[in-house]
Amino acid sequence: MTERLYYTDAYLTRFDARVVDTADDGRRVFLDRTAFYPTSGGQPNDAGTLGGIAVTDVVDDGDRVAHILADRLAPAPQLQGVVEWTRRFDHMQQHTGQHLLSAVFADVFGWDTLSVHFGADYATLDIATESITPSQVLRAETTANEVVTDNRSVQVSFEEAALVRGLRKPSDREGALRVVSIDALDRSACGGTHVRTTGEIGPILLRRQEKIRKATRIEFLCGARAVRRARSDYDALVRMAQGLSCNIDEVAVLVPAQREQLRAMESALGRLEDTVAGFRAREQYASLPPDASGVRRWIERRETGKADVSRAAALAFCALPKAVYLAVVTDPPALLVASSTDSGLDVARALKEALGAVGG
Repeated sequence: MTERLYYTDAYLTRFDARVVDTADDGRRVFLDRTAFYPTSGGQPNDAGTLGGIAVTDVVDDGDRVAHILADRLAPAPQLQGVVEWTRRFDHMQQHTGQHLLSAVFADVFGWDTLSVHFGADYATLDIATESITPSQVLRAETTANEVVTDNRSVQVSFEEAALVRGLRKPSDREGALRVVSIDALDRSACGGTHVRTTGEIGPILLRRQEKIRKATRIEFLCGARAVRRARSDYDALVRMAQGLSCNIDEVAVLVPAQREQLRAMESALGRLEDTVAGFRAREQYASLPPDASGVRRWIERRETGKADVSRAAALAFCALPKAVYLAVVTDPPALLVASSTDSGLDVARALKEALGAVGG
């Protein structure tokens, strides 16, 4: 059984321990005690070094914790472990931030948290509502950040499961229960690592929302992640503003306006292309001799491009009597076939037979 030091001190990054077992030629190591958090409850594992060797993964193995190393560990009765603090603290910020957000969504809107995912770049909450409005997102974000600035205490306690009270979500575990509490806001059974005060969570940023079945998934970032994302968003806005020759506050107005202008121009261009295609089709039609059945065939070949760009020409040509149009593109291989209603040709059938003859 491994003593899990992170249960009582999430800020512990250096510790001494005794090796009790190894596997995989010394690359899978079990200790009598560890500060390394294994992937569990949606929270990713810690990283760092053990006896000077990089820890690439930490795995929950029943009542033991397995440390997966990048290289074989030389035999030693005792060694030192060093937890990578930047990664650990980032996970602490995201996890405590999630507890805070879950409590806010439950208290303000009555929405329970259904599931949580902590990723390398951002985290997500699935909450029990099929929709959420921008004003509700803003209210939740504002309320959460107010709790951050309150700098409320975050405490860890161990309580008997049968006697514990006030949990946001009931636990079905028995025996001693680890409870993480945010002062005057939340009590949750949790085995993860957490900060000591809400102020250490740092800024909380809510971003993309997505409907997932009968729930809503909300992307969120806390602390340094939120700052980096805000900086990235700002830089993107600056580049857009420079391209539009405006300040960033005008981007939200100018982009939709220019999009409408572009749509109008594309529509006008489409009408012009149809007109040109009509003139070209009639000119080509007049220059082509009809076959014995009176059908005129126009074949257009191109090395590259899309066959679909010939659609206007095909429609214009086949609007004329007894006409068949074929566009052939070499790269990528593509065909477009069209015919007038009186041509006597079933183009779908003809194309299917031709493709079948060459294994297409």
